Formats: sequence, structure tokens, C-alpha cells
Amino acid sequence: MFSSIISGSLTISSFIICVITAIILGMVVAVVHMKTTKTNQSFTESLVILPVLVTVVILLVNGNLGTSVAIAGAFSLIRFRSIPGNAKEIVNVFFAMVIGVAVGTGYIGFACIFTLITCMMLVFLYIIKFGEDNHEKLLKIAIPEDLDYENVFDDTFNKYLNKYTLKQSKTINMGSVFELTYIIDIKKDISEKEFIDDLRIRNGNLKIVLTHEFDNREAL
Repeated sequence: MFSSIISGSLTISSFIICVITAIILGMVVAVVHMKTTKTNQSFTESLVILPVLVTVVILLVNGNLGTSVAIAGAFSLIRFRSIPGNAKEIVNVFFAMVIGVAVGTGYIGFACIFTLITCMMLVFLYIIKFGEDNHEKLLKIAIPEDLDYENVFDDTFNKYLNKYTLKQSKTINMGSVFELTYIIDIKKDISEKEFIDDLRIRNGNLKIVLTHEFDNREAL
């Protein structure tokens, strides 16, 4: 089951088997991603195509060192043109690439079992809501440049939050406004509207953004 179907030179039949397997497994990964994550059509389509592309690349290389170096250079250029995603998206991209490598080297049985086990694990973690006990949110507050932001919100934060951390501070609007980014954990049964209204009093009714789904893109 774990032996490669490619022995020696590549044949038409083994090429077709590898490509069709990559397409099917890519669709499985895409469906699982759609069911467990908020996504868009472009990324979902990419998960279907990516295993096929990697499979073809591996089949083309087939032990050729020069081709391997050229393809590695091409992939490095593509990396700099890509936009970083969240952790779940990056994991699924890597998942699809691993499938492509396994299929491209001819290990069809291994690729199928690996895909099945990994997808079952992803679905299981989604069903049990693993990691959702983390209630951290992202808060962005704009304040006038003449306001001392270091302590101005302390009493409000202590009233409404379990904890808070200033993650980033930067100037916007030609330096006339500071934008502060906090990681916060709101206390249970607290009205978010009251919390934001209190902040508006302190920041002169400037822009406030509270992101309900804390998406730690910078972590990767």
C-alpha cells in the first residue's frame, strides 16, 4: 500500500493516476476547509489546484537536480507575491502541498490515508470547538495626538476588561492622530456598547474598531 507506483521512467498511466488522485484529494481538503472555516471562493479553488500543481512539479523533477533548482527559484519568487493568511489557511496550504509531494512521488496509498486522517482530525477539532475558550479580541482606538494614551484608558479598561495589552501604537492622518491596537479580554456579561460608548468619551468620538474574531496573522 505504501509502495510507489512510479518505478523508473514516468508513464502516461502513472501520470494520469497521480493527477486524478491529486485533484480528488485537493477537493477533499477544500471541502473540509469550507465546512470548518470561513473562507472565500478564491482560496477554496486554490486548495483544489495546489496539490495538482505540486504533483506535476514533482513528476517533472523526477531526480533532475537542475530542474529542482529552477523550480525552487520559481516558488521563492511566488512566495514574495503572496499575501499572508491566518494560521488555519497557512496550515491548509501546507497540507495541500504535502499531498502534492506524496502523490507526485507515487505514494498514492500513503497520500489517501494521510489525507483521511488529517481531515478527520480537523473536523474533530472543529466539532469540539478546540481552542475557543480564548475570548481575546482586537481593539483599535484612534485618539488625538495631544492625548497621553499610556494611562488615559486604564480606569475604563479595568471596569470592563479582565486583561488588556497594548500591542501597537502608530500615527495616522499625517501624524495628527494616534492609532492604538490592544489585545483585550472582555468580562462576562459586559455590554460592548457601553464599553465602546465610554471609550468614545475619552477619545473625542474618533474611530473605534472592535474585532470579534481575534485573528493572529502576525503569529506566523
